[in-house]
Amino acid sequence: MSAQAPSALIAEDEPLLAAALQAELARAWPELRIAATVGDGASAVQQALALQPEVLFFDIRMPGMTGLEAAAALADQWPTEERPFPALVFVTAYDQYAVQAFEAQAMDYLLKPVQPARLAKTVAKLQLALAQPAQAAINLEANFEATLGQLRGLLARGLDGGALAGPAAAPLQHIQANVGTSIRMVPLAEVVYLEAADKYVRVLTAAHEYLIRTPLKELLPQLDAQTFWQIHRGTVVHSACIHSVERDEAGKLSLKLRGRPETLPVSRLYAHRFKAM
Repeated sequence: MSAQAPSALIAEDEPLLAAALQAELARAWPELRIAATVGDGASAVQQALALQPEVLFFDIRMPGMTGLEAAAALADQWPTEERPFPALVFVTAYDQYAVQAFEAQAMDYLLKPVQPARLAKTVAKLQLALAQPAQAAINLEANFEATLGQLRGLLARGLDGGALAGPAAAPLQHIQANVGTSIRMVPLAEVVYLEAADKYVRVLTAAHEYLIRTPLKELLPQLDAQTFWQIHRGTVVHSACIHSVERDEAGKLSLKLRGRPETLPVSRLYAHRFKAM
């Protein structure tokens, strides 16, 4: 932990709200240095990795990548062997239902518009952790897996800036893909894996590859979660097609598949699926 004044990164796509939070932080915590303010999730990940602040204030709803997705992506790339994962505070305008979900988690949150009294409690909690650098480092390191677990739970609940999931429908059985002037009905049983590609999804079977226009985020709730496992932010595999799981010297996991030559990386967020193997 640095002996210098602690630093923070604010990720908020509304400039006025970002400025308001920065101003409130200046009053509540004058020593805190705002290393950067960014307006989208991808920039939040990039700047957090570059600047390595002690504290992150992530808005939930940001363009391109939500705050939860950004936190998950950052957790996947953070050099935990060199530096503890930052204290993460979500800033949200969610309703009471979502707030209750956040309260069940160990992470802190701030409800928009940020109230000085509530911010003061968050600041006190952060200052207490940072004032005990050795213990904080131990705690943050020990809590990293818990942070990943919390992110998994929040993402699974659909609290990533999208609508809350409705009642579960029957899992999808076929994917409809345009092939020339025809529509091919691709049985899910033949799909080896799905991969997000910008606004599209690549559907890969053992013998073919299709491109569909449905974003992976919309497709995921329609899949049987027992059969199709998300292993990365943009990758879902048919569990029966996993041939083996490999671990490299850095501890990162990758999958070899039946029916496809590709090797697929497994993000830290989803590595828990393979701990027992």
